[in-house]
Amino acid sequence: MPLGKESECERNKRLVTKHFADFVNCKDLDAISCNMATQFPTHDGPRGKPPDPLGDLRWMEAPHREFSELRVNVRDVIAEGDKVMIRNCGSGTLSATGKTVEFHGFVLWRIKNGKIVERWAIVMPPRELIGLRFDW
Repeated sequence: MPLGKESECERNKRLVTKHFADFVNCKDLDAISCNMATQFPTHDGPRGKPPDPLGDLRWMEAPHREFSELRVNVRDVIAEGDKVMIRNCGSGTLSATGKTVEFHGFVLWRIKNGKIVERWAIVMPPRELIGLRFDW
């Protein structure tokens, strides 16, 4: 690859990590319309939420409401072809108890024409929340 030329995988990795930072950590709701295709299936969406960009907006409402200082850090990023896999670690202070909790997850994104077009996600709930019901 010529010096100064970014590969498709590198562009895709940058898009996904920036989207994660903007949408989750900075609460930038415009990141949805900027980064995601209009038709956006999320295969592992929360109960009762539409699997589209609007569903993503609603999906983030619960964690931002239930956890003050919510922060998700990307630990690993792997890209191949049109897919990007992220391993992340998040933390936040549970608003109801003041206790800080940590959670982990994996997200696989598919990119097409510079937009996120598909997602699969697994988030492991914090041990401190086992037995509590959160709709996220």
